[in-house]
Order: sequence, then structure tokens, then C-alpha cells
Amino acid sequence: MEPIRHLVEAALYAEDLERAESFYRGVLGLPLVDKEPGRHLFFRVGESMLLIFRPEATLQGGGSVPPHGAHGPGHVALGVPADALEGWRERLQAHGIEVEQEQRWPRGGRSLYFRDPDGNSVELITPGCWGLPSGW
Repeated sequence: MEPIRHLVEAALYAEDLERAESFYRGVLGLPLVDKEPGRHLFFRVGESMLLIFRPEATLQGGGSVPPHGAHGPGHVALGVPADALEGWRERLQAHGIEVEQEQRWPRGGRSLYFRDPDGNSVELITPGCWGLPSGW
């Protein structure tokens, strides 16, 4: 059996998709790939996808996917180049977004943690934290 090689998509949940779109597209600059009003937003993150769902929509399932979902805030870490972290800090501050915590990792790399409008924990992380072959 071949090993699993990539994380293709991750999902977070938001009650207000318009507000989430404004945050992920407007503040974080992620390209919007698809959206269905009242149900989901799909953003490209490098070679992966970040899916934002309304919780009630996915709990019912539909079409080609079984019911799934989560309750409460989730977490996602988005990779940025090390020399871009300070620029991101300034951008977040300019948008009135408070950095909750900054972390220096033992293996290398740094992280900034903040919240999206629905309380999900978003992390901007630089290479080195996990010691992965890709650099992250």
C-alpha cells in the first residue's frame, strides 16, 4: 500500500459566510475557487484547499458527500515565508486583528496566532516548525 502523501483539503466552519469570505479573501488574500450561498466557500491555499462550511449545511450531507461537520472553533495553520511574517503582522494590525500569541518553535520557524470572525484559530507559520521534507 502506498503511503498518504498530502493533505489536500481542510475545513473550518462559519455561521456567516459573507463575513468569512471578507476575512479569508479580503484580509488574508486567499483566492476564492467556489462558493454556494448559505453552504460553503472554497479557497485555494498553495497546492491545497481550505473549505469553509456553514455547520448546518454539512450536517445534512448532500449530493456527493456524506454528512460531516464539527462544533466550536477549529484551527488551521497557513504557511508564509519567514521574511514575510512581519509584513503579515502589519497587515493584520491594519485590519484591526489582534495577534493572540507569537511562538518560536524549537526546530525553527515562528507562528502568529489570531482569530477569524467566527472564533477559529488561524496560525501563520514560517518554515522549520515540523522539520518536514517540504521545509515546513
